[in-house]
Amino acid sequence: MSKQERLSLERSGWRTASQNKRSLRVRTVWRGLVRDKYLYFIAMPMLVYFLVFKYVPMWGILIAFKNYTPYVGFWDSPWVGLEHFQRFFSNEDFFILLRNTLAINVLNLLLFFPLPILLSIMLNEVRLEWVKRTMQSIIYLPHFLSWVVIAGITFLMLSTSEGVINKILFALGFEKVAFLTNPDFFWLLLTFQSIWKEAGWGTVIFLAAIASVDTQLYEAAKIDGAGRLRQIWHVTIPAIRNVIIILLILRVGHMMDVGFEQVYLMMNGAVSDVADVFDTYVYRSGIQQAQFSYSTAVGLFKSIVGVVLVVITNRLAKKFGEEGVY
Repeated sequence: MSKQERLSLERSGWRTASQNKRSLRVRTVWRGLVRDKYLYFIAMPMLVYFLVFKYVPMWGILIAFKNYTPYVGFWDSPWVGLEHFQRFFSNEDFFILLRNTLAINVLNLLLFFPLPILLSIMLNEVRLEWVKRTMQSIIYLPHFLSWVVIAGITFLMLSTSEGVINKILFALGFEKVAFLTNPDFFWLLLTFQSIWKEAGWGTVIFLAAIASVDTQLYEAAKIDGAGRLRQIWHVTIPAIRNVIIILLILRVGHMMDVGFEQVYLMMNGAVSDVADVFDTYVYRSGIQQAQFSYSTAVGLFKSIVGVVLVVITNRLAKKFGEEGVY
């Protein structure tokens, strides 16, 4: 047999082997689809939702690089490249928006993020089941209230004229405090609103993680002489550390998002300098002023920064030995 014939046979053998591997993979995937068809059927509505409302609208990002007007249309609007981004970065409002957004999110990260962890650990230590369930129901309830209701409660509690707290202060002989119109209070006010509304609901994930901890670890720690605090420090917290890291990574990815409804409802002329954030700026420029391309560019900037922050924090987590998000 010649060298050329031998090479031809080897190549045909490689092709046959690769084809067999591909067919094996196809059969394996098909068997998995058939075996788990009901699970995929249940997941189908969510997949359709993300496809229709998350991925298909991504085509709209193109108007950030166009001078879009509804009269001309999406495809016929002139291409302007990075003009809207240059305009945004050169705008004097950019640094004000960045300062306000980062300040509110840093306060949320420092004050709000640890609270669900602490609440979860405290609830886990409650031994009476009916007390535990009652406390869970009470702290879950604010999550189901809209921001409109939360803002209304805040006005009833803190307004200068009709606020309950100011009435109590006045009755005690103190001067009334302008909680809602003082810029020094605004960032903390938003943070405490978020804590009251969402801290209880944030315990759901951590309580589920704590429930999966092997009880034998607590028994072993107890045999070694560890009290309740030592068991929490050496068993509970290490067991939920991965969940904490993952949620921290996702939280850092939202550093450019504050929440439009909350800020918009609490904003007024006296605190506008510290209240204006990217979300309200996008609403004002995009909806009220009909600058569709410009507001899309601002929103795209927020999204890109969020993705970059997720990638960076995920790599740092992996560098320190954690699993990370991906």
